[in-house]
Amino acid sequence: MKTRSISTLTFLLFVILSWSRAASADGHEDFLECLSHQFSNHNNSISNVVYTPKNSSYSSILAFSIQNLRFTSDSTSKPLVIITPEHETQIPPVIRCAKATDMQIRTRSGGHDYEGLSYVSEVPYVILDLINFSEITIEAKEKSAWVESGATIGSLYYRIAEKSPILGFPAGICPTVGVGGHFSGGGYGNLLRKYGLAADNVIDARIIDVNGRILNRKSMGEDLFWAVRGGGGASFGVILAWKVQLVDVPYTVTVFRIQRTLEQNATQLVHRWQYVAHKFDQDLFISITLTRASSGQDGRNMTIVASFTSIFLGEVDGLLSLMQESFPELGLVREDCTEMSWIQSILYFAGFPIESREVLLNRTQPIVRYFKAKSDYVQKPIPEYGLEGIWRLFYEAEAEEAVIILSPYGGRMGEISESALPFPHRANNLYKIQHLVYWEENEAQNSNRYINWIRRLYSYMAPYVSMSPRAAYINYRDLDIGVNNNEGKISYARASIWGIKYFKNNFNRLIRVKTMVDPENFFRNEQSIPSLH
Repeated sequence: MKTRSISTLTFLLFVILSWSRAASADGHEDFLECLSHQFSNHNNSISNVVYTPKNSSYSSILAFSIQNLRFTSDSTSKPLVIITPEHETQIPPVIRCAKATDMQIRTRSGGHDYEGLSYVSEVPYVILDLINFSEITIEAKEKSAWVESGATIGSLYYRIAEKSPILGFPAGICPTVGVGGHFSGGGYGNLLRKYGLAADNVIDARIIDVNGRILNRKSMGEDLFWAVRGGGGASFGVILAWKVQLVDVPYTVTVFRIQRTLEQNATQLVHRWQYVAHKFDQDLFISITLTRASSGQDGRNMTIVASFTSIFLGEVDGLLSLMQESFPELGLVREDCTEMSWIQSILYFAGFPIESREVLLNRTQPIVRYFKAKSDYVQKPIPEYGLEGIWRLFYEAEAEEAVIILSPYGGRMGEISESALPFPHRANNLYKIQHLVYWEENEAQNSNRYINWIRRLYSYMAPYVSMSPRAAYINYRDLDIGVNNNEGKISYARASIWGIKYFKNNFNRLIRVKTMVDPENFFRNEQSIPSLH
């Protein structure tokens, strides 16, 4: 990864005066004054990347990376300052000034935090937006890449494919997700049964700690390096970049998507899938997406659609042989399958035409909506009557755009120790569930209806999912499972309510690392790792 050069521009008096005028109305003049001193002393300018509510660009910069419309209302708290640094050395002074003036920092890479914690806070705060940190350097010969935290996983896939058709990386399917949060929380994708999580394939990182030091794996030490790969990087500092190990993929992969309704035995197929999906060859990944649809000639009736979506790391003949042996009930035939390259499969799963590779470079989603999400892990197959109870909930009015996604485990996920990384959800799980409900803009005033619906679904699922703790995935952030107090000392007892669900026994080790590297608990949010000090 190349080091960025720093331009040496002097602060102009009118810039400082305009900051002061903007700050006086919003009460953050101390922070801006601190910044002006920091950068005037270093003879470097930051004025062109600082935005307050008085700036004409402030609103557009704030909104650009908001991926959940729940957090765009007038009542949602807004940052006093947004900073979009262009160079590494512009960030330590921001940390120092935020500490000196009791401002929180929220670090944003792609803006996909499900509860908006990368850009929303109830106490005075600054957004450190890493959108300009998007450089990607691929080293195809050594099968590695340096990826800055503001890059998206779509752009990472694109750059890998530029260099080699037989290299890939095991991360998510949504191309606009920023790597900063995705990697630091674990990072699921369709290659997880073959290669594990994104975090399992991180081999180095660059982070700015609470003291403003820029550290790599060697200088940060193995404890901190362990913590940021699955423990949520925002608890420990500002992660600048990741070095990842690229993985081998064949020239040809095979994909399919088969839909079955209740009238086509969807219940029985989903039930059977639970027994076999985690036992498939690790080159085969079949997930299920459950949605509601109209049925009957007049469209007045409702049914449930189970979409079985797969990638096989090989050609169609090998896939057909495996399916006939392991899951013949699905009735897969050659006509259901399409052979393509790995990079084309990324576009296929993202819902784009497989020849439109450049779309992976887009930072904006085609549609941004209101939504609420939750997660679960399943360790014993849900009986058919349990599935039928889910269908009944899907028939309710609020579930018109509800989605449940089942992602199978097994393979590599069953071979990695629970303590290898902070992410603990490994061998004992059959599959992971993501629960989602969406709603439209003209119904925003009724958001509580939809949120209450998904909470009832979550309550219904309790007997069928993991227990003691009922586990959850930090990258599917859910503040319903517990929050820290936002000011003052964070209670261990209170933090452990949500922390054990995300991290199980790894939570205590994360606290020890946090206490060591950030004893005053500067880097904090509603679900950040607390310090014992």
